[in-house]
Amino acid sequence: MTGRTDLRELRAGLAAAVRGEVDFGTTARALTTMDASNYRRVPLGVVSPRDADDVAAALSVCRTHGVPVVARGGGTSIAGQATGTGVVLDFTRHMNRLLSLDPEARTAVVQPGLVLDRLQEAAAPYGLRFGPDPSTHSRCTLGGMIGNNSCGSHSVAWGTTADNVRELSVLTPRGERLRPGPGWAGAPAGLRELVDGELARLRTGFPELPRRISGYAVDALLPERGADVARSFCGSEGTLGVLTEAVVDLVRAPRARALAVLAYADESGAAEAAAGLLEQRPLTVEGMAADLVPSAADLPRGGAWLFVETGGETEAEARARAEAVVRTADVLDALVVTDPARQRALWRIREDASGTATRMPDGTEAWPGWEDCAVPPARLGAYLRDFRRLLADHGLRGTPYGHFGDGCVHVRIDFDLLTGPGVARFRRFSEDLADLVVAHGGSLSGEHGDGQARAELLPRMYGAGTVALFARVKGVWDPDDLLNPGVLVRPAPLDANLRFSALPRGPVDVAFGYPADGGDFSAAVRRCVGVAKCRTASASGPAVMCPSFRATGEEEHSTRGRARLLHEMLAGELVTDGWRSTEVRDALDLCLSCKGCRSDCPVGVDMATYKAEFLHHHYAGRRRPAAHYAMGWLPVWLAWVARTGSAALVNAGASVGPLARAAKRLGGIAPEREIPRVAGETFTRWWRGRRPAAPPGDGPLVVLWPDTFTEHLSPSVGRAAVRVLEAAGLRVALPPTLRMRGRPVGDGRSRSAARLLTARRGRVCCGLTYLSTGQLDRARVVLRRTLDLMEPVLAADAPVVVLEPSCAAALRTDAPELLHDDPRAARLAARVLTFAEALERHAPDWTPPSLDRPVVGQTHCHQHAVLGSAADRRLRAAAGLTGELSGGCCGLAGNFGFERGHHEVSTACAEEHLLPSVREAPEDAVVLADGFSCRTQLEQLAGVRGRHLAEVLAAALDGTGTEDG
Repeated sequence: MTGRTDLRELRAGLAAAVRGEVDFGTTARALTTMDASNYRRVPLGVVSPRDADDVAAALSVCRTHGVPVVARGGGTSIAGQATGTGVVLDFTRHMNRLLSLDPEARTAVVQPGLVLDRLQEAAAPYGLRFGPDPSTHSRCTLGGMIGNNSCGSHSVAWGTTADNVRELSVLTPRGERLRPGPGWAGAPAGLRELVDGELARLRTGFPELPRRISGYAVDALLPERGADVARSFCGSEGTLGVLTEAVVDLVRAPRARALAVLAYADESGAAEAAAGLLEQRPLTVEGMAADLVPSAADLPRGGAWLFVETGGETEAEARARAEAVVRTADVLDALVVTDPARQRALWRIREDASGTATRMPDGTEAWPGWEDCAVPPARLGAYLRDFRRLLADHGLRGTPYGHFGDGCVHVRIDFDLLTGPGVARFRRFSEDLADLVVAHGGSLSGEHGDGQARAELLPRMYGAGTVALFARVKGVWDPDDLLNPGVLVRPAPLDANLRFSALPRGPVDVAFGYPADGGDFSAAVRRCVGVAKCRTASASGPAVMCPSFRATGEEEHSTRGRARLLHEMLAGELVTDGWRSTEVRDALDLCLSCKGCRSDCPVGVDMATYKAEFLHHHYAGRRRPAAHYAMGWLPVWLAWVARTGSAALVNAGASVGPLARAAKRLGGIAPEREIPRVAGETFTRWWRGRRPAAPPGDGPLVVLWPDTFTEHLSPSVGRAAVRVLEAAGLRVALPPTLRMRGRPVGDGRSRSAARLLTARRGRVCCGLTYLSTGQLDRARVVLRRTLDLMEPVLAADAPVVVLEPSCAAALRTDAPELLHDDPRAARLAARVLTFAEALERHAPDWTPPSLDRPVVGQTHCHQHAVLGSAADRRLRAAAGLTGELSGGCCGLAGNFGFERGHHEVSTACAEEHLLPSVREAPEDAVVLADGFSCRTQLEQLAGVRGRHLAEVLAAALDGTGTEDG
């Protein structure tokens, strides 16, 4: 079907037959061109069925038009099987429910779009869980797990998905409704006869190993194996039928767990030891080497590690089993952990490896393709040595890790998939590695299926006869070859449909420097490999990413969805108007620029920077939204108010309903928002007129940055910071006039201090509001002027203390990346300290006042993503402020929450963690919010005054309990 009329007929036919959404628009198609693999196929449209009847109707229409169908869950498949050129069925929108859970029978009935974590949460109160748990458990769906026969880290105890499936509900492409199960239940006509004629092949042609996922599991239909049709369907990658419901088994979860971390000299040593630990009956045996472990990770000394988890009815029992594992293992060092929080932190290192492995230690890109082949566990050490030699022979590098207890190895390899010679080497290596895996008695796929990545090589593993049998099985289930053609049976070549082939080969003209990507915007966009950690339904611990997805549940408002649209914008096939694209603009519109993805995304996607870059180009030479002028130029407007002394007039106008409504309408501000009050006296005016009680001491000099928010909107924060910093023995100066405690800094104490007198008058600014609205030309002008003003500070080697986290983050990362041609930006970035960092580094002997009170609030997004909060936690602990701040995002995020059309999402973000934590806090809790946006959100949505940590400490020093304003 190629004609425009046929496409219209297809769309109309689907819209008439299906009650769910039918979307043939550019955005929907762009969001489903890729999964987490190397492959890209452009679909015709996306259907989100509401139930099995919708699925049957969609299949009927597509069969009539001869259009292929691909079933898709979370879209995290890494072999290309979740992509297609026809119609994509998206089960995550509607068919995503847990239909029932029977604790007595230990079963659950699920729909294919149900995310695994939702099932685990429902089963947990009964002490139950679903056994398989891939590292993508927070976003992978049960339908995808069944399609790929997913496994996860606990398969040594609880097996693969196929081991935990009892019965399925399946629609064949011709509309037959089947209930596959054991004893030939739900078998399509002709399948039993086919199997009966191939019993000898089925009994001898399939290797015995725990992670044999490649091909169809036709041997599950042997009579001695119960002729289990449901089991044989698992791992068929959407090529046989469409799953609409499943009955799955649940397992009893241990009440307590312990984690033994065993250190070995190298990866082969760890791999050879793994099989011997299985007799201890652990829950999991995972392995990884030092090249995937962050340098700061709290692991025992060694070059490779096994993570061995044990369970028990009590913590003591679980620990005893873990200690028994340590005693039987020949290790360099070992660690046994029973604290759940510390276990989660260690497991996070392993789970993030799927993203971390996409970059080599030197920053080179690495890709899937041979992500999960498996060998018998006893042969794993020898296999890994041969694997490393094969990599070297081809001039490639990779970082293996994975399920060592099951002999399954994950690896990303630095293939060059951008050039012809590189793709040719990818093919040669793939063929050689397939032979190596087979020589060790292994399976080309040990977890995630063959897809397009490995299906072409199945004859090397099974032989031509068995692969021909697979094609006959496919013919029984899907005689019209409607479902996922080109995958597993009659596959497309492994080097076709590569996602990179459509990208521009030359550099893209951009404003930011993208230092981590060699200045290449395409490489920055390629960072997103589709593991979709941004699609989690809740922010766990301190995590932030991705608040707009959690608020909307829409893929286009996830970090991955936006990266997909940017990819398609660069490709130019679907998104054809480049930087002017309205599809990309609309997807980025709900990006809060929280920078959570910069730290929480395993591959460091920085969507806030990409958004600023896009807006810069999108509005070049064109009129911008009113909010860009109203809030993007906020430093200018506030400086004008201060200069003219009109703060009282502005505040009065903002309190008059008709005037406020008119101002908000003209400024593109959400009508639900109140306009913040402007301070009657700016921070720097107070500073110039203050009368210090004592002369300055001889402590280290720090330069306190008068950011726009502290200067004009929250000067109490600046006053409090001065009080605390001076109480700690530090000498405080302000740029650019750099006067200290009412007199010039250069009072003869040091040459460096004297040089500060040379500063020129003017206003320093980090350019944050221009950056967040994509006004990058203006941001450059502002930052260059700031660097001119700050030259004496740079020459004096003085630290710069920034109270507003978003401004500190802008100076530390955005400024040097935007002014990548000006070394002064990097020098200033290196001087930037947070309030807590300044006290810790330059007043290490100072003891803060003791408050002995609980705290609530939220770590600022930019602090979490860019600055880190370790120093803040230590300062709070020293002051007796107990408890942890929540993760997530306040939802205001600078200009975002003030812009018209964003209030609903802004409020939803605040309601996720921040507002509930404040409502549930004890009466004596201190509400901490270092960011002006966070304080504003608390005040406007909850009527609560949040305070900067400096305000809390200053009030304690003054003995008032509150800041005196």
